[in-house]
Parts: sequence; C-alpha cells; structure tokens
Amino acid sequence: MLQEERIQILSPKAVRSGDYVLYWMQASQRAEGNHALEYAIRRANELQRPLIVGFGLTSAFPEGNCRHYTFMLEGLQLMAKGLQKRGIPLVVRIGSPPKVALELAQRASLVVTDRGYLRIERAWRDEFAQYVPCHAVQIESNVVVPIALASSKQEIGARTLRPKIKRVLFDHLIPIKKEGLKHRSIHLQIDSEPMARVEMLLAKLGLDASVKPSSSIHGGTDRARILLRKFIKTKLRLYAENRSDPSLGIVSNMSPYLHFGQISPIEIALTIIDADGVPSSAKDAYLEELIVRRELAINYCFFNSQYDQYEGLPAWAQRTLSEHAADPRPYCYRPEQLEQAQTHDPYWNASQREMLITGTMHNYMRMYWGKKILEWTKRPQDAFALALYLNNKYQLDGRDPNSFAGVGWCFGTHDRAWPERPIFGKIRYMNDAGLKRKFNIDDYVRQISHLE
Repeated sequence: MLQEERIQILSPKAVRSGDYVLYWMQASQRAEGNHALEYAIRRANELQRPLIVGFGLTSAFPEGNCRHYTFMLEGLQLMAKGLQKRGIPLVVRIGSPPKVALELAQRASLVVTDRGYLRIERAWRDEFAQYVPCHAVQIESNVVVPIALASSKQEIGARTLRPKIKRVLFDHLIPIKKEGLKHRSIHLQIDSEPMARVEMLLAKLGLDASVKPSSSIHGGTDRARILLRKFIKTKLRLYAENRSDPSLGIVSNMSPYLHFGQISPIEIALTIIDADGVPSSAKDAYLEELIVRRELAINYCFFNSQYDQYEGLPAWAQRTLSEHAADPRPYCYRPEQLEQAQTHDPYWNASQREMLITGTMHNYMRMYWGKKILEWTKRPQDAFALALYLNNKYQLDGRDPNSFAGVGWCFGTHDRAWPERPIFGKIRYMNDAGLKRKFNIDDYVRQISHLE
C-alpha cells in the first residue's frame, strides 16, 4: 500500500486513452524498492496498458563529470536488465530530462515520475508539469518519511527534526510491495540509446574526462546490496563505538548509491533492523545517520533556497566569520595546492587523496577536511566555495543534499555557537591534535598511501 503522503499531483489533466503509461525516471534509478515504479505498474494494470520507463540523459547536470556519469550509467545498465525481467523496457534518450519526458508523454495515458529535492530537479518537474498533455503525478521514494510530512520548515538541526520523524517513522518504514505487470511492454518499438557499452554513451555526452572513474566503487543496485551485506556481516556490530575512526573504515559506502537512487533507504533500514547478532546500539547509530541525518540534509535543501551559497549559512555563522575574516592564517594555500593535496598536513592530504582516487572520504575526515579549508583560505566565502567545488567534483555523492549540508556544517549549519577563537570565531574548531588523541590516524595515512 502506498501512503498518500508520497503522492503529489503535478498535472490535474485527465487520464487519457494512450499507448502506454510512462514512468519518467530520474531520481529513483532502481528496478526494485521503488514506490514510483510500483505505482506506475499498478496504474498501468488498472488502465490495461503497457508500461515504459523513460530516462533523460543530460550532460548539463551542474558539475557532473566522467566519474559521476560512469557510476550512474553502470547502475542504469544493470537496472535495464532488472526492468526487462519484469517485462518493462528502459528508454534512454540524450537530452534535457523534461524535454525527453515530454516527447515520450505525447503517447502516454498517464505519467508517473519520482521526486528530487535540488533546485535543478525541481525545475525539471515544474517545466514538465507546465506542458505535459495528460495527468501526471510525482511519487516520493528516496526518503523514509515524506519531506513535507516530516516538517513544514527548515529545521535547526537533528534535535528538532528527530522527534518529528520518529513520530511517524513506523507508518512509513514498511516494505515496498512488488507489483506484477499484466501487459508486458518489451515488444514496444521506441527509439532508445543502447545501454550495452557505457564508454560509447560517455563519448556521446562529451563530459569532463579529467576526473577518472573510481576504480574501487561501481554503480548498480546489486553492487549496493553486496556492499550492504558485507557491511552488516563484518562491520555493523562495531558501528556505534568505532564509526568515527578513519583508520578502521567502519563505513557502509551506501552514500553514492543513495545519491543516484540505486537503492532504497527503506530497504537499507529494514535490512539493518533485521540483521541477526548485532547490538541494538549499533543499529540505532546507523539508522540515525541513514534516516535522521540524511533527511535533515534533504530538509535543508528543500527549505533553504540558498543551500549551495555562502549566504545560505546561518546568520550567526556569517556574522562571526565576518568578524574574524581579517585574522592572520597560520597557512594560506592556493586552490590548486589544496586540490592536489599539497599541504603541510599529512592527515588532510590523505583525506584529499582518498577523495581524488576513490570518489569517497571517511565521514570524520570530511569534517576535518572542510574545517581546514576554512582555516587555510583568506576569505570564508572563498573557503566555502572551494570546499563545495572540490566535494562536488570528486565525490561520487557530490551534488547531493548530504554534500551541501555537510559542507555547510563545517561553516555552522545545523551546529551551535562554540567558544570564540581566531579565524573560526564561534564556528566549531577541529585540529590534528584531536585526530592523534582519538585515533590511530597515522594508520589511516598509511592505508591511503597504498591507494592507486
């Protein structure tokens, strides 16, 4: 059963007599655990129509490059096979996603789409809704609790959002029922880009190839599930006590897969809850990150129109940074020095190298990394812009609500004022002494030094 709160009408126009039901897929790139897909199948069955899934492949997504698109296309390639097993064709066309969707909607009885939260994703759906010739609905599937149900405003932090989510969590943390399609659609002849070779599609898109694909993390729902099972088997029981230690690597690596919608947060949460032999403290700690913290980041981007700008930071944070903008910096690096991991700090350099090579960075080091960019850059505005640029360029989960909120946190978002100090003002401070005191941080550096 699909909760009503997940459904938003994009166009109230009538359902009409068309050739098929269209699911315009963008945010939820998966063939299972997808409310939008299951809703589309149900409606296709009710209308006695076949179903197609359409995907608009654009090279114009801000800051996208070969690393991001390789991961995404690997996922789409596997997803096409999953859809085919269910009798549904994936139609991929190069072009503006709303324009591709509108082309395919000309023959549709009804259009279903999924929900995105960033400015560009919302603009795509607004453009589509303005011109779609038939009834269209948006189904929210990339959060556990629908965003507007969780809160009607930008939340101060996890402490204010947490009780609101917990109040309705178990009404929405339920398995997504899989529907069978009555009218198989594989026979439909609709022009589509072939998915057999990722390299050919990348070449057609003409992307920035300076950032190489990750050699260690590859896209696709099946791969996400393998990593999740491995995490549960070998690391989850240690999560509550050791997740912050970069040298231990107690991470699930689910973030890139969640970013591209290749796995459902509900599937992850239920799999964690059902894990045998794992302390409840470990499960609770992981679910806090997966649900409360992740959906806090989505809340931030949904309700703050300046989520990717320095001006979107809390007023108190901007004020205190302004008061200390002229403070002398112990080190001041050029952007290219930071990008190439050429600082005096071996711990910061290791975190930057981890990101450059793998497309990921340990969560604790992300915090340290962002704080040091603030400390080593002349103007806080420039530091914010540089941190976001580097994050979005190299991280597989860059350009994501978690990324915008995570960089913002380094500058005061979702945090409180701390005792005042040079450069940082009342922004929370971190230093290498803390790394050495808490962790075997030199072991982390050694691990990163072996990456290729």
